Formats: sequence, C-alpha cells, structure tokens
Amino acid sequence: MPSALHLVPLDTTTKHHHHDFHQIVIGVDGNAEFEIEGLGGSIAPLSGCIVPANHVHYYEGVGVNRHLILNLPSTSYPLADQHHAFARLFDAPHFFSLDTALTRYLEFLVQELGRQEHEMPQPLAHHELMVATFLSCLNVRQPSARETRSGQQRINLASLDHYIQRHLSQRLGVADLARHACLSEAHFNDCFRQQTGITPYQYLLTKRLRAAQHLLLSTRIPLSQIADQTGFSSQSSLSHAFRRSFGHPPSALRRQA
Repeated sequence: MPSALHLVPLDTTTKHHHHDFHQIVIGVDGNAEFEIEGLGGSIAPLSGCIVPANHVHYYEGVGVNRHLILNLPSTSYPLADQHHAFARLFDAPHFFSLDTALTRYLEFLVQELGRQEHEMPQPLAHHELMVATFLSCLNVRQPSARETRSGQQRINLASLDHYIQRHLSQRLGVADLARHACLSEAHFNDCFRQQTGITPYQYLLTKRLRAAQHLLLSTRIPLSQIADQTGFSSQSSLSHAFRRSFGHPPSALRRQA
C-alpha cells in the first residue's frame, strides 16, 4: 500500500478507530480534538499530531474544518529503504507545531492537492516524494544521532517513577517526563530508548496500566474513576489499552478477583 495525501474535513461527532498504518494529521482550517491512547490534545491551523500504527485514537472536528491527512504504511516509499530513519517519528504519539519553513511547505502541499482536484491527476510518485520531503523536514528538526550519542545522559528512573506516581492522574505526556529530566523531548526520547530499550510512551503506558490493575484488584471503585485516577481520558480509553496489552477487558480482571 502506498502512502496517501488527503485534504478533508473531520467529522464533527466523536469517532474512534485504529489502523495498521501510521498517520499524520495537520490542521489547515478550523480545529479538532484528538486523543491517542490516552494522550489528548487540540489541533489548530499549523499544528498537528502523530498517530502511530495500531494506536486507538478518538477524534472530533470542531465546526467548519479542513485537515491534511498523511497515511503512511511502514513499507511505503517515504518510510522504506533510504528513508527508514523517518520511522523514528512514529515511536510514540505526540503533538507538534509547524515553524515558518514547514508552514510554507504545508501551503505548497495544499496548493498541489487543489491543482490535482481542479486540473489533472498527479502521478503516485509525485505524492510519495512530497510526503518523503515532509517527513525529512520533521526528522531534521530532531537531534541528530551524533548529537544524541555525544550528549548521552543517564536518566534517573527512580526519580522519574516517583514523579509519575505523584502525577499519574494528570494525564502525563512524554513532554512532561522530559521536562522533569531537564532534557528536550527529542533528546529525552533517544536517551530513554538507549537506556531502557523501550520508548518513554510505552513505559508511561505500562505504569498507568499496572496502577489500574492494582486498583481493579484491591478496590471496588467504578472503572470510570480508575481511568481518571490513572491518567486515561475515559473508561473506553482504558478498556482499549487493557485489551491491547493483556488481551482482555479490565472488567474480566475484576471478575477474577
């Protein structure tokens, strides 16, 4: 399956799904709300979000809106062969803003899609190259591998665990953990993966799920309250994460207790 570019409005009623390809959503006009595996945020014009493959996400357009959607299978040209390093962008869901240069490139992409709609179809290779260029622009805004290795730091996991425990109900994100470690988010991601072998997002999600497990087994409080206390935005979000990680809903664990 090749990558695909779409300029579309998002439904103004809440929807949720997951898919086996990566996705980038960028605001062109209007606004939208997203929640990706418990990580929530708003998208305004010139901002966007990264949705890694197989991550359940809820979304809702706000009023009249248009969003640029980039669908990216892991085997598509913009992520394959010489572009394989771009896959690091999808290690975890996150939100981002476009700088001046990327804003100009977004305007170009929108114009190209409009030209296709009103003039003539464009070859698939043209879209693939445009998407690869956009990913390259995002990628170079991360610290280079050389900078990361030369500035490698050990993260104090005990301090991080204590911070997570104290703030778990506040829907922490990777950016919050990076600030606690006094590192940029990109550098924190790279250091964390080098030290632990997993992404900070996976680590944080595991902490949330383990805390939810403990509450399910040791209390009778409603599942909606457990979701709130462990940083999930809703009971549905907690249930989806539970099924993906453990193969059963949280209610099944409570029945076993």
